[in-house]
Amino acid sequence: VQLVESGGGLVQPGGSLRLSCEASGFTFRRYIMSWHRQGPGKERELVASINMDGDITAYADSVKGRFTISRDNPKNTMYRQMNSLKPEETAVYYCKGTSGNVSKWGQGTLVTVSS
Repeated sequence: VQLVESGGGLVQPGGSLRLSCEASGFTFRRYIMSWHRQGPGKERELVASINMDGDITAYADSVKGRFTISRDNPKNTMYRQMNSLKPEETAVYYCKGTSGNVSKWGQGTLVTVSS
C-alpha cells in the first residue's frame, strides 16, 4: 500500500508547479483524495480535496483560484496544479487517501518558493 508524491522542487515566486501522487496496492477509485501541506514551524493543513469520481472539489480559501486538484482513476494518480506560488507556501506537500475510517499518507514532497 503506497502513495508516492512527485513534482516538488524549487520555484520562483509567482511561478507554477504540478505535483503528482501515484497510488498502488489499494483500490484508488474508492478513496477520497486530498492534498495537505506543512510549512516550517507550522501545523499540517488541508489544501484541497477531490471526491472519488473526480467531479467535486474543495479548496482552502488561501489557494482558491490558484490551485487545481484533479485525478485520473485509470492511472491511479492524483494531481495538483499550483500557480502564482508565494514564498510563504514553501512546505512539504502530502497526499492522503481516505475511505471510511482508513487513511493513507504519502511521504511528502518539498516545494520551495524562493528567488
